[in-house]
Amino acid sequence: MAKKMKQKAEFFMIEFLVIMMMMTSSCIGRFVVEKNSLKVTSPNSLRGVYECAIGNFGVPQYGGAMGGIVSFPKSNQKGCKPFNGDEISFKSKPGGLPVFLLVERGEYSMISFAWHAQKAGAAAVLVADDRVEPLITMDTPEEGTSEDDYVHNITIPSALISKSFGDKLKKSLSKDEVIKISLDWRETVPHPDDRVEYEFWTNSNDECGAKCDAQMAFVKDFKGAAQILEKAGYTQFTPRYITWYCPEAFILSKQCMSQCINHGRYCAPDPEQDFSVGYDGKDVVLQNLRQACFFNVAKDNGKPWLWWDYVSDFAIRCPMKQKKYTKECADQVIKSLGVDVKKVDECIGDPQADVENPVLKAEQEAQVSEARHRPLVVTSSILAMVLVEM
Repeated sequence: MAKKMKQKAEFFMIEFLVIMMMMTSSCIGRFVVEKNSLKVTSPNSLRGVYECAIGNFGVPQYGGAMGGIVSFPKSNQKGCKPFNGDEISFKSKPGGLPVFLLVERGEYSMISFAWHAQKAGAAAVLVADDRVEPLITMDTPEEGTSEDDYVHNITIPSALISKSFGDKLKKSLSKDEVIKISLDWRETVPHPDDRVEYEFWTNSNDECGAKCDAQMAFVKDFKGAAQILEKAGYTQFTPRYITWYCPEAFILSKQCMSQCINHGRYCAPDPEQDFSVGYDGKDVVLQNLRQACFFNVAKDNGKPWLWWDYVSDFAIRCPMKQKKYTKECADQVIKSLGVDVKKVDECIGDPQADVENPVLKAEQEAQVSEARHRPLVVTSSILAMVLVEM
C-alpha cells in the first residue's frame, strides 16, 4: 500500500513538472553572479583584496582596472533621490583620483542610485549590502518600468559588496581616513590559456514562442563575431543542451515514451504542448543531440565555428512549422557544410537502445555541475532531474 502511494506521489510530481515545463520556455536562461575583485591599498587597516558582484547595468571595464577613492554621502545614503548638484558633487578634482560613491542597499531600485551617482559625477558605485548573504547580481528592471527610460544611459560600473566590508568602509570614512581602492575586471571571465571560454545553453526547438525567436535572432546576429573570435584563437566556445530524465517506474508512460530517448534517460517537453499532434519531445532531444554531435565532429576537424552555420541554416531550412524538422533535412544541411554525416550519426548512436549516450550524459553532468556551483540555477528541467536524484 505504501509503495503504491509513493508511486502515485511520484507520478503526480512528474505530471506537475511536465506541465511546468510546458508552461515555461524550452529556451533555458541562467542567473549567473559575475564577480570581480576589489583591492584596497590604503589605509593599512583595510588593505587587502575583496570580492564584489558586478551590476547588470552600466559599463564594467572588462579586461581592465579602475582606481579611485571612496566617498560616502552624509545624506541620501541610499541614493534613492538625486543629489543636489549645487551642493554635492562627486566629480574628481583636477589631478585627483576618480570618486567611487558608497551607498547603502535599501528598498529602492538599484538602478536609481547608479543614475543619481552618475549625474553627480561619480566614476563608479559601491553598494553595501544591508544583510548577510552571498553576493547577488544587481539586475536591470523589467521593460516598461519608469526606470527603463534611463537604464541604457548609465555608463558607470556598479558593484555589490558584502555587509561586513561595507561596514568597515563606513567606519574608516567616519574617521576621515582616505580609502584608495582599485576595481579589477581582468579575471572576470576564465581564460587559462589566453582564450575566453564561454558556454551557450540552447535548444533546437523553434516552437517555444518569442523566447525561441529571440534566441535564434541572437545566434544569427552573433554568428559573425563568434566565428571571427573563434578562428583567431581569442575564444573557446561550447554549446550546451539541457535535458531531464524519466523515473524508471514511468518509462512506459505516454509522457515519457513521447518525450524521451534511450529508455527515458534523456527527455524534453513537447514542442506544441500536445502529445497527439506535431513533433514530440524526443524529436527535440534528437535534434539537440545532432547539433551537439555536429559540434564535436566539426571541432575534431579543427572547425568548431561551423556550429553557428549549422544551427542558423537548420533553423531556416528545417523549421517545425514546415514539417521539415527531420533527420533528412538536417543531413542536407550537414553535407552542405562539408561535415561527414556518417561521423555525426556514429556520435548520435542508437536512440532506442537501453544504454547511456556519452554526449547527452556529459550534458546532464554539466547541468548538474551548474546547479551545484552556481548561486542560482532555476529551471523546471533541473527540478525534474533533482527529483529523480532524490
